[in-house]
Amino acid sequence: MDDMEAKIRELMERKEKLRGGGGPQALAKQHASGKMSARERIDYFFDPETFVEFDLFAKHIGTDYGLDKAELPADGVVTGFGKVNGRNVLAYSEDFTVVAGTYGERHGKKICKTIDLARKMGVPVVGMNDSGGARVTEQMGALSEYGQLFFRHARTSGVVPQIALIMGPVAGGQAYSPALMDFVFMVRNTSYMFIAGPPLVEAVIFKKTTNEELGGPAVHGTISGVSDLTAGDDKDCLERTKRLLGFLPDNCTQAPQRREPADDPLRLSPNLRKIVPTKPRQSYDMHEVITEIVDAGDFFEIKKEFATNLIVGFARLDGYPVGIVANNPMVKAGCLDVDASDKGARFVRFCDAFNIPLVNLQDIPGFLIGNEMERKGIIRHGAKMLYAYAEATVPKITVVLRKAYAGGYLAMCSKDLGADFVFSLPTAEVCLMGPEGAVNILFRKELSAAENPEKLRQEKLKEFFDRYVNAYYSAALQHVDDIIDPQEMRPRIIRALELSRNKQDELPRRKHGNMPV
Repeated sequence: MDDMEAKIRELMERKEKLRGGGGPQALAKQHASGKMSARERIDYFFDPETFVEFDLFAKHIGTDYGLDKAELPADGVVTGFGKVNGRNVLAYSEDFTVVAGTYGERHGKKICKTIDLARKMGVPVVGMNDSGGARVTEQMGALSEYGQLFFRHARTSGVVPQIALIMGPVAGGQAYSPALMDFVFMVRNTSYMFIAGPPLVEAVIFKKTTNEELGGPAVHGTISGVSDLTAGDDKDCLERTKRLLGFLPDNCTQAPQRREPADDPLRLSPNLRKIVPTKPRQSYDMHEVITEIVDAGDFFEIKKEFATNLIVGFARLDGYPVGIVANNPMVKAGCLDVDASDKGARFVRFCDAFNIPLVNLQDIPGFLIGNEMERKGIIRHGAKMLYAYAEATVPKITVVLRKAYAGGYLAMCSKDLGADFVFSLPTAEVCLMGPEGAVNILFRKELSAAENPEKLRQEKLKEFFDRYVNAYYSAALQHVDDIIDPQEMRPRIIRALELSRNKQDELPRRKHGNMPV
């Protein structure tokens, strides 16, 4: 008995030492920089007393540059599983207090094991990234493990949700790990990610820059689109991750969980009669429409500061999670450009992979045109939206609020792209192209010969509008299932989703499609 007690005491001492990471001084430095420690993040994220760690005793294999004499507790990364709001989740949390959380061979094997388990057990995986990059003292070991990690992310894609939290630096090749996951959250002032840091940039291309300018949240949240959300601090980031998980299923074989709604599914929204303008050129904020129709106005927006002409995010309708895709007339009149197309297509494909129905709110004059857009590849990028909706087999409900012109109408999920139900408001304008352009083409000769071309143009424009550009014309041709009172949007969408819940739709037998990228 005494021998067993001695062994248990030794075990506890060893564990306590390893859990201390880089020690009090390194921990103090971590706190001073505004960051939580790796284990503090784990403790805050998981439900109390539910986290189970594995591979605490993993030991690095480095031998060069004195590394054989160094002890790197847990090899700089905490791995394990626990419950988040009662649901199982796997996670890894890099420890910057241990040689800057650098990625060595054993470090990488621990992370790869975590992702393998997530895929095998069918539960989400969350990566808390805080690393100086590859451990150069391990050379090929670290490089090989990067490849192993990237391989696993790709094979796990669409199987279980993968969420990357950038909670410090993520440098070098390791930056591709979050990029291969489903969502990337960054933390203001303390996180940044880039392929090459400022010293290397200066050495190679002779340009001075800073971490923030090169790869901070402002860059990736608004310009590059790499990041999906910017949190205020570590705790805010972890709380938002918990909230996101609430909208998602554990894996691709399940549907997301319903929550008992605190909002009446039959609730009307009279405010929508005022929010949606009757004038086609008057702008309005689509966020107000979304807030009116979803349960309790609760909307979790993704990529809020990137490509703001398109709004995407998660909400609930009658307690069931849905993905919202909506044009925003406040920005670029709601047109789809290169970035908005990428943003929308990726979101649609994620929802389809994880059985989350799509609600599409249309007010789109079309794709953005011009020299700049053509040179950036608007045809190729815009095709991603067409492909994503055509491939998606989840329930798809579309509401045309106002403009729905040309390819933009198709790309926002028309009947032809697989929408199960399309409703329109009386203000809807579904048309092959913008009326002004159509009139200029159809009546070019008459306009050029007219004594008062502008007067004739206005007359022809009214004639064209009255005949073609109205909700009743498209409804008569069965492109729209019904024209509804704006205040009925919420109950009508909920009823359509209720019918669509057992939808059966299979893709053709194939290995995989070849999406335009």
